[in-house]
Amino acid sequence: MSAILIFLAGIAGIIIWWMAGQRLTSKPWLEAGVAGDAPEMRGSPATAAKVGLGIFLAIVGSLFTLLISAYLSRLSGSDWWSIPIPRLLWVNTAALAASSVTLQWAKMEARRERSEMLNTALAAAFLLAVLFLAGQVLAWRQLVTAGYVLADNPSNSFFYMITGLHGLHILGGLFVLGRTTIRARTSHAAAKVSLSVDLCAIYWHFMLVVWLILFALFAGWANSFVDLCRQLVT
Repeated sequence: MSAILIFLAGIAGIIIWWMAGQRLTSKPWLEAGVAGDAPEMRGSPATAAKVGLGIFLAIVGSLFTLLISAYLSRLSGSDWWSIPIPRLLWVNTAALAASSVTLQWAKMEARRERSEMLNTALAAAFLLAVLFLAGQVLAWRQLVTAGYVLADNPSNSFFYMITGLHGLHILGGLFVLGRTTIRARTSHAAAKVSLSVDLCAIYWHFMLVVWLILFALFAGWANSFVDLCRQLVT
């Protein structure tokens, strides 16, 4: 339970930091000058889009937090046998991390308005994300072939459900990333392209963090941390 509270506190901290960066915590009634003279105080599509994405990511984070909580609660059951982690998941993790790094590169190229490098970075990020999803499906097939089917054990069910849900979020992100990649090649509105790339990068970084937490959970690395939290609570 303590681990879940820490995770939620981290999400809340990110949201508060983000709001401060968007000047949502400012006090306009204390600003000097004529109303309308401060353009940075006016609403903008970029601010609205980032705040909307922040709210969506907070909801997604809460969903995965609940699933992790259920996973940890079920972990101590007598009918629980941990599912082995395919080595392919290491490759998948590296692919998703590389995709996130590549999108950060694309974000910098979009700000510099270097279209050729931007197109290359977006295409590479897209292909690496597709590689991650393909690797996840292949890892599932390896486990099923080895006899770890969905309904055989609660551990199997949680693994397929949580990784499948994460994969669906990556698939949805791929749709948006694909549109952004096409827009970068066809649109001349540099500001809109830069905003789209920025939003994709934020989403990808978040999904990478979620996956790293899930991977640590499935690999058993988080057990020591959970035991420590339980000792602190008791």
